[in-house]
Parts: sequence; structure tokens; C-alpha cells
Amino acid sequence: MNDLEQAKAKAAMTYNAAADYFDHPVSSFWHCFGRQTVERIDLRPGERVLDVCSGSGGSALPAAEQVGPDGQVVAADLAECLIALAVAKAENKGLENIEFRVADMLDLGYPDASFDAVVCVFGIFFVPDMTAAVRELWRMVKPGGRLAITTWGPDLFEPANSAFWDAIADVRPDLQRGFNPWERISEPSGLREMLAEAGIYNADIAAESGTHPLTSPEDWWAIAMGSGYRGTLAQLDAEALTLVRKKNLAQLDESQVDAIATNVIYAVARKEAVSQI
Repeated sequence: MNDLEQAKAKAAMTYNAAADYFDHPVSSFWHCFGRQTVERIDLRPGERVLDVCSGSGGSALPAAEQVGPDGQVVAADLAECLIALAVAKAENKGLENIEFRVADMLDLGYPDASFDAVVCVFGIFFVPDMTAAVRELWRMVKPGGRLAITTWGPDLFEPANSAFWDAIADVRPDLQRGFNPWERISEPSGLREMLAEAGIYNADIAAESGTHPLTSPEDWWAIAMGSGYRGTLAQLDAEALTLVRKKNLAQLDESQVDAIATNVIYAVARKEAVSQI
């Protein structure tokens, strides 16, 4: 299995496992940042949108509402359990203009210039070659269309993140992560550089600092269970999982942590329209 196949399998395993906590109320930031991404691309009624790494619909559902019944949204994600959550929510909202696909964003099969907007919220860093992934997404944007990439800024989920990995190191040091894939693009300069490598030089990039409140350490554990940390937790036996949870939450309790960092970077690029001569 090559690096790309391994990354795809890991992402699908992680987020299928995390689906039971993914929409927990304490993790409302997924949908908040999804809506804010959609607001930044000024969708109009009748437009066609592709949303990749769509999760449980945090950006796809508001996009479908924006483009209206004459528009269309295609939402794709590798995790079938997250797609199932999104399908249920779309049905509950009565949205009939959205198509869901359990699929790889690099192998969707759409022709060039198929969409007025392509959106990827917290997903571009799951592939080993982010530049190639952006190039593929850009290919599917129509002239005059938009590409939106949203990623994490620095210090994601701190100080709870460091407490989590400290607890993992005590129990299973072989699982401790030394580098997060989004760190390369966690500053505007890094994101701009990566986009330029993909041939995109005109992106509007905005960094926003933020925090997410915790009413108790248990809130953090629900977030961990419903996010990428679940891939690590799924590799622990019951005893090790109990120890990690106890150590992680004890450290947060001792430090009286009542909020975590949720810094975000938004990038929106508009493809030059074809001149009418």
C-alpha cells in the first residue's frame, strides 16, 4: 500500500470511528467554521458546488441552502459513517439539491470546470501531497469560480492537545505524534506558499484567532473522541484507554483549563473569468 492509500485508509478509519461523537454539542465548531467558509464565497442561487472532506455536512448543508433548489451540491467524504450523518440531516432539512458520495477527493471523475465553487474545510492536510490535491480541486473550478480552503491555525486545541499527547506518551510512546500534517500550512505564509506551488497566486487569506469554551475536562474528551485523535485512541486496549483518559483529564483539571485554542485560516481563490471578445 503506497503513502496515498495508507493516508486514505487511516482517514476513513479514524472518522468512521469518530462518527459517534462527531456531532456532539461540544464540537459545534465543525459547523461554525463550515458555515463561515460558505459565507466567504458568496454563493448565488443556481450555482453548482463541490464540497470535499465534507464530514457530516458542516459546509455542504449551508451551501445547499444558499444555492437553492435550482442549484446543486455534491458532498464527498471517505468516511461513510459521517456521510450517513449528513444524509440524515439533509433529509431532516428537506434539502433535495444535495448529492452525497463516499469517495476520494482525488478521484471523483468530474471534468475540468465542473463547479462554480469547490470547498474543502479541514481536509486538505489529509493527503501526503497537498499541492497535488489543491491542483486537482482547482482544475474542477469554472472560470470565474471560487476555491475555498479552510485549515487550522497554530496551537490547535491547546493546552488540551499537549496534555493529550503527554498522556499518550506515558502509556503508548510508540503512538506519540511528533508532527501534525496541518502544521506546514498553519500560518498564512505557509498556506500561501502551498497554494502558489499549485498555481494559485491570487488567494485572499484571512487568519482568525479563536477559543472554544470547555465547561469541564469531559468536554475535551468528547471533542477528542469525535475528531482525529480517535485514530490514536482506537489503537489502545481498554486498560490503556482508561489510563490515557484519566491522565489527560487530570492534567486539564489541575490546570483549570476552561477553553482551547481554535485558530483558523481561510483561503478563497477566484479563477480568472474567460474574457468575452
